[in-house]
Amino acid sequence: MYLFRGGLAASEPANVPADHMQKWVQWMQKLGEKGVLAGGEPLLPTGKQVNGKDKVVTDGPFVEAKEIVGGYLIVNAKDINEAVEISKDCPIFDVDGKLEVRPIQKMEM
Repeated sequence: MYLFRGGLAASEPANVPADHMQKWVQWMQKLGEKGVLAGGEPLLPTGKQVNGKDKVVTDGPFVEAKEIVGGYLIVNAKDINEAVEISKDCPIFDVDGKLEVRPIQKMEM
């Protein structure tokens, strides 16, 4: 799974290049054509947090713009190293964002 964090889109949306979204569309289409894109969506900047044993609900997320998770993708890769290589063409790097690569743990029921 790719988690997208920060970048100009989160901290300075006015400074995002006009063609940036088109780069995302093209990159994701390329992943789809290669058969590695399994799904994903952008996330809205709003939400709720449920915290602790008392389940206190607050508006959120409360993190710095550079650390806010803006979306996710799930890709099919043989291992985390291949997933890292696939990620290197991601447009988030063009706007100083971060991409976190995390394996998904399968739950057995």
